[in-house]
Amino acid sequence: MPPDPTGRPARLVFVHAHPDDETLATGVAMAHHAIAGDEVHLLTCTLGEEGEVIPPELCHLAADREDRLGPYRREELRRAMAVLGVAHVVLGEDPHGGGSRYRDSGMAGTPSAERPDAFVRADQDEAAALVAAHLRRLRADVVVTYDPCGGYAHPDHIQTHRVTMAAIRTLPDAERPGRVYWRFTPRSWALQDREWVRSHVQPGEQPGLTLPPEDAPFPPSVVEDDQVTHEVVDPEAARLRTQALLEHRTQVSVHGDYYALSNDIAARLSAREGYVLVDPATGTPARGAAMPGGRHTGLLPDT
Repeated sequence: MPPDPTGRPARLVFVHAHPDDETLATGVAMAHHAIAGDEVHLLTCTLGEEGEVIPPELCHLAADREDRLGPYRREELRRAMAVLGVAHVVLGEDPHGGGSRYRDSGMAGTPSAERPDAFVRADQDEAAALVAAHLRRLRADVVVTYDPCGGYAHPDHIQTHRVTMAAIRTLPDAERPGRVYWRFTPRSWALQDREWVRSHVQPGEQPGLTLPPEDAPFPPSVVEDDQVTHEVVDPEAARLRTQALLEHRTQVSVHGDYYALSNDIAARLSAREGYVLVDPATGTPARGAAMPGGRHTGLLPDT
């Protein structure tokens, strides 16, 4: 990607399904590039209305009670992105506060996924056109989203991948981002992180907290090391990521160097993230072993 002739900073756009996904999955890279002076933008596709609420005093917000979780998570997102220094919008958001165009679908097979406004039921061409318009308006240099399995096969994550890649394909060559990445974790990192949790977290250390089973399968986003082409390793960015994650308290409980979701399974908050570079036109992934000089650092050519 040649330097911009206007001298403007590089623009990176991260596309995610729900508030908190961005911080958990890509918060280190977002903070890393914001610290470096790049323009970092987030596009969130839904407000996460179907999320399970962790704090007991906020359970009344849940979809099966008052159904007011979406606006609350929107404010959590604002605060988290202020910590990371990231500009953010919600796909199809009503500028007058009327909510988002698409609703969190919930997990596969649940009644929420059958709602007509569920993101998983969105017309792909219509949603892709909205994403493409956003990328065109920003003149995005880099776009980051999920792999085809959506990280861990959540329907909205998969839909986000499909819609984002469709949007990129519709852009003319002159407007298409020069680089596109999917988020992946090298298997060796996943094994190390699981071992770290089992070595540093005591069962019962937090009420209800459990450790991941040693033989539990990894999600599809954990791949062989040679498939990962780029990495972001940055302790200061990770510190900001953890600080931002504290703002997503309806969905995440943070305990120093580890966290848990509503399932109460401890997971490490590491200072590293892995990515694979894909062809913007075809979506074909490169392979880490084939990259000149091996795995690259950061998501721009000169980092």
